[in-house]
Amino acid sequence: MPKIGTPETHKLKGNFGYSAVGIKDLGATEYTLVTLVVDRSTSVGGFVKELTEAVKEIVQSCKYSKRADNLLIRIMQFGNDMHEIHGFKLLSQINPADYDNAIQISGSTALYDASTNGIAAAVDYGEKLSAQDFNVNAIVFVLTDGDDNMSVMGPSAVKDAMKQAMVKEKLESMISILIGVNMQDAGTSARLDQFHKDAEFSQFIAIKDASAKSLAKLAQFVSQSISSQSQALG
Repeated sequence: MPKIGTPETHKLKGNFGYSAVGIKDLGATEYTLVTLVVDRSTSVGGFVKELTEAVKEIVQSCKYSKRADNLLIRIMQFGNDMHEIHGFKLLSQINPADYDNAIQISGSTALYDASTNGIAAAVDYGEKLSAQDFNVNAIVFVLTDGDDNMSVMGPSAVKDAMKQAMVKEKLESMISILIGVNMQDAGTSARLDQFHKDAEFSQFIAIKDASAKSLAKLAQFVSQSISSQSQALG
Protein backbone atom coordinates (compact mmCIF):
# COMPACT_ATOMS: atom_id res chain seq x y z
CA MET A 1 0.00 0.00 0.00
CA PRO A 2 1.37 3.44 -0.84
CA LYS A 3 1.84 5.83 2.05
CA ILE A 4 -0.42 8.84 2.35
CA GLY A 5 1.20 11.70 0.51
CA THR A 6 3.19 9.48 -1.84
CA PRO A 7 3.79 11.73 -4.88
CA GLU A 8 2.40 10.97 -8.30
CA THR A 9 4.26 11.97 -11.46
CA HIS A 10 2.70 14.11 -14.18
CA LYS A 11 3.91 14.79 -17.70
CA LEU A 12 4.16 18.16 -19.39
CA LYS A 13 5.25 19.14 -22.87
CA GLY A 14 8.99 18.59 -23.16
CA ASN A 15 11.22 16.26 -21.18
CA PHE A 16 10.50 17.43 -17.64
CA GLY A 17 7.19 17.14 -15.80
CA TYR A 18 6.45 17.42 -12.10
CA SER A 19 5.29 15.42 -9.11
CA ALA A 20 2.47 16.09 -6.68
CA VAL A 21 0.60 14.54 -3.79
CA GLY A 22 -2.29 12.38 -4.95
CA ILE A 23 -5.62 14.19 -5.03
CA LYS A 24 -7.20 11.41 -2.97
CA ASP A 25 -4.85 12.34 -0.11
CA LEU A 26 -6.07 15.95 0.12
CA GLY A 27 -8.38 16.77 3.01
CA ALA A 28 -9.29 20.43 2.42
CA THR A 29 -11.60 21.82 -0.26
CA GLU A 30 -9.33 24.63 -1.48
CA TYR A 31 -5.61 25.05 -2.01
CA THR A 32 -3.03 27.63 -2.95
CA LEU A 33 -0.26 26.09 -5.07
CA VAL A 34 3.10 27.60 -4.08
CA THR A 35 6.13 27.15 -6.35
CA LEU A 36 9.71 28.25 -5.69
CA VAL A 37 12.01 28.05 -8.73
CA VAL A 38 15.56 28.53 -7.45
CA ASP A 39 18.74 29.21 -9.45
CA ARG A 40 21.59 26.81 -8.65
CA SER A 41 24.06 27.94 -11.33
CA THR A 42 27.72 28.27 -10.38
CA SER A 43 27.45 32.03 -9.77
CA VAL A 44 25.09 31.32 -6.86
CA GLY A 45 27.81 29.35 -5.05
CA GLY A 46 28.99 32.37 -3.08
CA PHE A 47 25.71 32.73 -1.24
CA VAL A 48 24.10 29.28 -1.42
CA LYS A 49 24.07 29.01 2.38
CA GLU A 50 22.11 32.25 2.74
CA LEU A 51 19.77 31.22 -0.09
CA THR A 52 19.12 27.87 1.59
CA GLU A 53 18.31 29.58 4.87
CA ALA A 54 15.87 31.85 3.05
CA VAL A 55 14.06 28.85 1.56
CA LYS A 56 13.88 27.22 4.98
CA GLU A 57 12.52 30.42 6.54
CA ILE A 58 9.85 30.74 3.85
CA VAL A 59 8.54 27.24 4.51
CA GLN A 60 8.82 27.56 8.28
CA SER A 61 6.86 30.83 8.21
CA CYS A 62 4.12 29.17 6.17
CA LYS A 63 3.67 26.65 8.97
CA TYR A 64 2.52 29.48 11.26
CA SER A 65 -0.10 30.68 8.79
CA LYS A 66 -3.79 30.29 9.56
CA ARG A 67 -3.99 28.85 6.04
CA ALA A 68 -1.23 26.29 6.55
CA ASP A 69 -3.60 23.40 5.81
CA ASN A 70 -4.49 24.98 2.47
CA LEU A 71 -0.96 25.26 1.04
CA LEU A 72 0.73 22.85 -1.34
CA ILE A 73 4.41 23.66 -1.93
CA ARG A 74 6.73 22.67 -4.77
CA ILE A 75 10.42 23.59 -4.88
CA MET A 76 12.65 23.11 -7.89
CA GLN A 77 16.18 24.19 -8.79
CA PHE A 78 17.82 24.82 -12.12
CA GLY A 79 21.24 25.22 -13.68
CA ASN A 80 21.79 23.71 -17.12
CA ASP A 81 18.74 21.59 -16.42
CA MET A 82 15.97 21.30 -13.84
CA HIS A 83 15.61 19.19 -10.73
CA GLU A 84 12.73 18.94 -8.28
CA ILE A 85 13.70 19.18 -4.63
CA HIS A 86 10.14 18.04 -4.11
CA GLY A 87 6.86 18.30 -5.97
CA PHE A 88 3.60 19.75 -4.67
CA LYS A 89 3.55 18.61 -1.09
CA LEU A 90 1.34 19.16 1.94
CA LEU A 91 2.99 21.62 4.30
CA SER A 92 2.46 19.24 7.22
CA GLN A 93 4.75 16.73 5.50
CA ILE A 94 7.65 19.15 5.03
CA ASN A 95 10.55 19.49 7.44
CA PRO A 96 12.56 22.65 6.61
CA ALA A 97 15.72 20.93 7.90
CA ASP A 98 15.49 18.60 4.91
CA TYR A 99 16.55 21.52 2.69
CA ASP A 100 20.06 21.55 4.17
CA ASN A 101 22.44 20.88 1.26
CA ALA A 102 19.48 20.47 -1.09
CA ILE A 103 20.57 23.24 -3.48
CA GLN A 104 23.36 21.62 -5.48
CA ILE A 105 25.44 24.19 -7.36
CA SER A 106 25.92 23.24 -11.01
CA GLY A 107 26.06 24.62 -14.53
CA SER A 108 24.69 27.68 -16.28
CA THR A 109 21.24 29.34 -16.25
CA ALA A 110 18.28 27.75 -18.03
CA LEU A 111 16.01 30.48 -16.68
CA TYR A 112 13.33 30.43 -19.38
CA ASP A 113 12.94 26.65 -19.34
CA ALA A 114 12.70 26.53 -15.54
CA SER A 115 10.24 29.43 -15.40
CA THR A 116 8.05 27.75 -18.01
CA ASN A 117 8.02 24.49 -16.09
CA GLY A 118 7.29 26.16 -12.76
CA ILE A 119 4.25 27.95 -14.16
CA ALA A 120 3.03 25.13 -16.41
CA ALA A 121 3.13 22.62 -13.54
CA ALA A 122 1.01 24.90 -11.33
CA VAL A 123 -1.50 25.38 -14.14
CA ASP A 124 -1.66 21.66 -14.95
CA TYR A 125 -2.07 20.51 -11.34
CA GLY A 126 -4.54 23.33 -10.71
CA GLU A 127 -6.63 22.13 -13.63
CA LYS A 128 -6.64 18.60 -12.21
CA LEU A 129 -7.73 19.86 -8.81
CA SER A 130 -10.41 22.12 -10.28
CA ALA A 131 -11.80 19.16 -12.21
CA GLN A 132 -12.32 17.47 -8.83
CA ASP A 133 -14.20 20.51 -7.50
CA PHE A 134 -11.37 22.03 -5.47
CA ASN A 135 -10.99 25.81 -5.41
CA VAL A 136 -7.42 26.59 -6.49
CA ASN A 137 -5.14 29.55 -7.00
CA ALA A 138 -1.36 29.75 -7.36
CA ILE A 139 1.71 31.85 -6.71
CA VAL A 140 5.08 31.25 -8.40
CA PHE A 141 8.44 32.76 -7.42
CA VAL A 142 11.45 32.54 -9.72
CA LEU A 143 14.76 33.42 -8.03
CA THR A 144 17.87 34.00 -10.14
CA ASP A 145 21.14 35.96 -10.04
CA GLY A 146 21.54 36.18 -13.81
CA ASP A 147 19.78 36.18 -17.16
CA ASP A 148 19.28 33.14 -19.34
CA ASN A 149 22.15 31.52 -21.23
CA MET A 150 21.05 27.91 -21.64
CA SER A 151 17.31 27.49 -22.34
CA VAL A 152 15.71 25.80 -25.31
CA MET A 153 12.56 27.90 -24.91
CA GLY A 154 12.21 31.67 -24.84
CA PRO A 155 10.20 34.27 -22.89
CA SER A 156 7.19 33.64 -25.12
CA ALA A 157 6.91 30.11 -23.73
CA VAL A 158 6.68 31.53 -20.22
CA LYS A 159 4.03 34.00 -21.35
CA ASP A 160 2.03 31.24 -23.06
CA ALA A 161 2.17 29.07 -19.91
CA MET A 162 0.80 31.95 -17.83
CA LYS A 163 -2.02 32.61 -20.26
CA GLN A 164 -3.18 29.01 -19.93
CA ALA A 165 -4.00 29.65 -16.27
CA MET A 166 -6.76 32.08 -17.16
CA VAL A 167 -7.84 31.05 -20.66
CA LYS A 168 -9.78 28.03 -19.41
CA GLU A 169 -10.17 29.27 -15.83
CA LYS A 170 -7.92 26.48 -14.61
CA LEU A 171 -6.94 28.65 -11.65
CA GLU A 172 -8.95 31.25 -9.80
CA SER A 173 -5.90 33.51 -9.98
CA MET A 174 -2.15 33.32 -10.43
CA ILE A 175 0.61 35.61 -9.22
CA SER A 176 4.09 35.25 -10.70
CA ILE A 177 7.07 37.09 -9.26
CA LEU A 178 10.55 37.23 -10.81
CA ILE A 179 13.25 37.99 -8.23
CA GLY A 180 16.76 39.07 -9.18
CA VAL A 181 19.23 38.38 -6.38
CA ASN A 182 22.65 40.05 -6.08
CA MET A 183 21.80 42.57 -8.79
CA GLN A 184 25.05 44.55 -8.64
CA ASP A 185 25.28 44.77 -12.41
CA ALA A 186 22.77 47.23 -13.87
CA GLY A 187 22.80 45.45 -17.23
CA THR A 188 21.77 42.12 -15.72
CA SER A 189 19.00 43.78 -13.75
CA ALA A 190 17.74 45.56 -16.87
CA ARG A 191 17.68 42.32 -18.88
CA LEU A 192 15.74 40.53 -16.14
CA ASP A 193 13.30 43.44 -16.01
CA GLN A 194 12.80 43.07 -19.75
CA PHE A 195 12.22 39.32 -19.31
CA HIS A 196 9.59 40.11 -16.67
CA LYS A 197 7.83 42.39 -19.17
CA ASP A 198 8.15 40.03 -22.16
CA ALA A 199 6.93 37.01 -20.19
CA GLU A 200 4.30 39.07 -18.36
CA PHE A 201 5.31 38.22 -14.81
CA SER A 202 3.12 39.98 -12.26
CA GLN A 203 6.13 41.67 -10.68
CA PHE A 204 9.92 42.00 -10.82
CA ILE A 205 11.99 42.62 -7.71
CA ALA A 206 15.72 43.40 -7.83
CA ILE A 207 17.74 42.78 -4.67
CA LYS A 208 21.09 44.52 -4.77
CA ASP A 209 23.08 42.00 -2.71
CA ALA A 210 22.79 38.46 -1.37
CA SER A 211 23.60 39.10 2.28
CA ALA A 212 21.90 37.14 5.03
CA LYS A 213 19.97 40.29 5.99
CA SER A 214 18.71 40.92 2.45
CA LEU A 215 17.67 37.31 1.91
CA ALA A 216 15.93 37.24 5.29
CA LYS A 217 13.89 40.24 4.16
CA LEU A 218 13.18 38.41 0.91
CA ALA A 219 11.95 35.38 2.86
CA GLN A 220 9.61 37.62 4.82
CA PHE A 221 8.26 39.18 1.62
CA VAL A 222 7.69 35.78 0.01
CA SER A 223 5.96 34.42 3.13
CA GLN A 224 3.65 37.45 3.30
CA SER A 225 2.84 37.15 -0.41
CA ILE A 226 1.94 33.48 0.00
CA SER A 227 -0.31 34.30 2.94
CA SER A 228 -2.04 37.10 1.04
CA GLN A 229 -2.65 34.93 -2.04
CA SER A 230 -4.02 32.10 0.08
CA GLN A 231 -6.39 34.42 1.94
CA ALA A 232 -7.64 35.79 -1.39
CA LEU A 233 -8.81 32.34 -2.50
CA GLY A 234 -12.55 32.33 -3.00
